[in-house]
Amino acid sequence: MTAVAEKEVKNGVNVAALLGAREALSKAPEAARFTWRATCKWVHGTHSRTSVKGYHGLGQEQSHRTEFTFDMDHPEVFASEDNGATPVEMVLTGLAGCLTAGVAAVAQHRKIQLRSVKATLEGGMDIQGILGIDADVRNGFDSINVTFDIDADATKEEIEALVAQSQKRSAVFDILTNPTNVSVSVN
Repeated sequence: MTAVAEKEVKNGVNVAALLGAREALSKAPEAARFTWRATCKWVHGTHSRTSVKGYHGLGQEQSHRTEFTFDMDHPEVFASEDNGATPVEMVLTGLAGCLTAGVAAVAQHRKIQLRSVKATLEGGMDIQGILGIDADVRNGFDSINVTFDIDADATKEEIEALVAQSQKRSAVFDILTNPTNVSVSVN
């Protein structure tokens, strides 16, 4: 009998480590509670800079290898200086990154070789609410559309299943589509 060769897929995702972490955390669910942090400092006008470094997870304080910073501002059409992406564009960036990472992880697990993945996101918004023109207009997105262009060794149905599973497991998709309690306070 001839052994069937294992299909080697190189999408850069360590599925064995992910499955090992899932197994370990299923036995210690308290370690699965994470607290993510971001610190934002005002620079000037509508320009701010947010940094992320430390977080809590696996029962203790953790840290990224480096501190990441993100400049946010508003465009000149809002009478601002355009020193960074808008905060709402950062929301789209977070969703794009989360869904795309999920596609890569699911493809690796399902032994589907990816050649390219591109996610294009658009969020519609009526800024009359933000500007105080019309109190009945929502301040946030009316809708967000995500379109994937994926080139992979897979059928269209398999690619659609990758995206569906990524969407199902995406923390950012969940944050955007389900109510999240947010409290704001002043020290």
